[in-house]
Amino acid sequence: MSEAATLSAIDTLEADVMGAINGAADEAALEAVRVGALGKKGSVSEQMKTLGKMTPEERQVMGPALNGLKVKLTDAINARKMVLEDAALDARLTAETLDVTKPVLVGPTAEGRIHPVTQVIDEITVIFGDMGFAVAEGPDIETDELNFTALNFPEGHPAREMHDTFFFNPKEDGERLLLRTHTSPVQIRTMRSQEPPIRVIIPGRTYRCDSDQTHTPMFHQVEGLVIDKESHIGHLKWILEEFCKSFFEVPSVKMRFRPSYFPFTEPSMEVDIGCDRSGNEVKLGEGDDWLEILGCGMVHPNVLRNCGLDPDVYQGFAWGMGIDRLAMLKYGMPDLRAFFEADVRWLKHYGFRPLDMPSLVGGLSR
Repeated sequence: MSEAATLSAIDTLEADVMGAINGAADEAALEAVRVGALGKKGSVSEQMKTLGKMTPEERQVMGPALNGLKVKLTDAINARKMVLEDAALDARLTAETLDVTKPVLVGPTAEGRIHPVTQVIDEITVIFGDMGFAVAEGPDIETDELNFTALNFPEGHPAREMHDTFFFNPKEDGERLLLRTHTSPVQIRTMRSQEPPIRVIIPGRTYRCDSDQTHTPMFHQVEGLVIDKESHIGHLKWILEEFCKSFFEVPSVKMRFRPSYFPFTEPSMEVDIGCDRSGNEVKLGEGDDWLEILGCGMVHPNVLRNCGLDPDVYQGFAWGMGIDRLAMLKYGMPDLRAFFEADVRWLKHYGFRPLDMPSLVGGLSR
């Protein structure tokens, strides 16, 4: 068949299919036309199969003609589909009696939001999990021994007083339970129940008698613990630096370690990271200002002894940071109290979609 005859056949095919498209009375009929023309065995598809048998010169003419026909028919089908959908909707609204002003209920994956604290816990878990850390957990209600004594808090320490700690009424034997003031009791539980080497992080709720713009009576902390025979401060510094780069999603961070005091570590340090406060927000990983984000240190020998470990054989380090504070820094939230006010408007603004799971490959925050 000559090129002219073939082109004429294509014009005839186009006219036939266009007539069928325009004559389709409903979406089912239109779908039948689409399959008959563009389906695997449709009339246009069959014509496309003949291109392989043509000479190069014929393909230069027929290839564009058939592809153009395919595009034209697809556009026509889509346009007709919209017309039919509108007509079907009009017919349905006419036939059915319902309040079309009522909002459509959306599914939980579209409407629901993950709380920023939960999101940040997931992000932290992903980062440290990639470093080989396991997650350890413990109860919110603890004993004085696990919360203070085993962690080397001396008698008379301010944290043992009612103005800092939520104590329960004493038992008959005089023992007082309390709401844990930090997640460090889980360190004791872990060291008493597991043989070194130990590498765990401990996220969870903690409680202290404090409430203002940056403090709430209940808040969230995450601690890390490493115990083995060779751990040293160099390892600690590397872990914290890698965590900060991954969490804040910056290529590099400036860090400084300042001497401090914690009963359960010796030496103890507070960690600052470089930031820029020149604008309306704190920019991490750049600038000449400093921002304190966590405390850390080498586990105190007394704590190791209280857990049945020989400090002449084992050593390690620990760190702790506020999860809520990390969320405020990373996502620009000015007031900690809003985290726990159950305001759905706040959650819709700052919350995360349920299926946006953080990962180091896909990105922590998307």
